[in-house]
Amino acid sequence: MKRRIIEINEEKCNGCGLCAAACHEGAIGMAGGKARLLRDDYCDGLGDCLPACPTGAITFTEREAAEYNGVGRPAQFPIQLKLVSPRDPRFRGAELTVAADCTAFMRRELELRQPFVIACPKLDGTDYSEKLAEIITCCGVKAVTVLRMEVPCCGGLVRMAEEAIELSGAKIPLKAITVTVGGAEKQ
Repeated sequence: MKRRIIEINEEKCNGCGLCAAACHEGAIGMAGGKARLLRDDYCDGLGDCLPACPTGAITFTEREAAEYNGVGRPAQFPIQLKLVSPRDPRFRGAELTVAADCTAFMRRELELRQPFVIACPKLDGTDYSEKLAEIITCCGVKAVTVLRMEVPCCGGLVRMAEEAIELSGAKIPLKAITVTVGGAEKQ
């Protein structure tokens, strides 16, 4: 079917991720530091991503493409701290939750307040303090909540958040919630 769909000029793309955040359908994702049209059938052709792109890398084209199926992404994507853009507009003025990867599996009924990011200080092997500090600084984050497991390695998430707040110079509250290995919230 021939229809209107977006096209991304890779040479103009600076990898900021703003277009991916603006795309409510999840058609755009980040790969190799550049924005990519992931699925034709997710692009509705309305162009919410166009005004979000600071470099003009996104345009419309008329071409053969799969029919738009209306299936979109979850309310927030990506959620992995290593994948999110520090300038993602969803973080502006937000109360950000930083959750350990395991918490969602231990408390399936857990509804994370958005926006949130997930990370694992042990398995990721990366200190995200600077990236989190950049998110806090760039987006004016108002508070940070860390949702961690009771295991020792999850203490790294709390330390990371403390360091990020210090690096950012922001005077914002930090709350830590601990989930037991049995799935209960530790009091």
